[in-house]
Amino acid sequence: MLKHFKSQIILTTIITLIPIIFGIILWNQLPDTIATHFDSNGVANGWSSKTMTVFGIPAIITGCHLFCIFATMTDPKKKGISPKMFQLIIWICPVVSLICTLAIYGYVLNLPVNPSSFASIFISIIFIIIGNYLPKCRQSYTVGIRLPWTLADEDNWNRTHRFGGKVFILCGVLILISFFTRLNWILFASIAITVVLPALYSYMLYRKKER
Repeated sequence: MLKHFKSQIILTTIITLIPIIFGIILWNQLPDTIATHFDSNGVANGWSSKTMTVFGIPAIITGCHLFCIFATMTDPKKKGISPKMFQLIIWICPVVSLICTLAIYGYVLNLPVNPSSFASIFISIIFIIIGNYLPKCRQSYTVGIRLPWTLADEDNWNRTHRFGGKVFILCGVLILISFFTRLNWILFASIAITVVLPALYSYMLYRKKER
């Protein structure tokens, strides 16, 4: 897997670190303290130093990026992870890094950017993409809905992931609706649903089989 995706891994790692270059270019235009966290209305409620924003955030995201790749590639059941799913894994962090940079620097430079809007749209798209890929996932320890019942039973895994795929797509659409309607509770409810419903469904399948 490493040999096949080596060039993509190098490329995505470089892309994840590119925001550092943006920060260096804009260094003199950036304040010493920068807003890096925002509430659901796009109002800043958390700040970081310029050094942390420019160098620290991309470095942390890059660390997460490399960890996800390492965990996936060392999975004892990695043969069950499809190439498309692995590509999704290696591209999420680079996109997050670029979006965070655009949102943070755009806000600092008084551009018409709403960081919360960026986050909502991005999360919605990710949920819909994951929803499309979930039914195709085979058993593994790093990718998919990893529960005691799905890992112990391949049929439970497959049925749970087919159901979970529909749930993720539905919640992705609901998150997009929350962006346009400004009903923030929909966003949080949707995320909770994607966690609870597949787990409950998997457990019900397990209990039904045990009877």
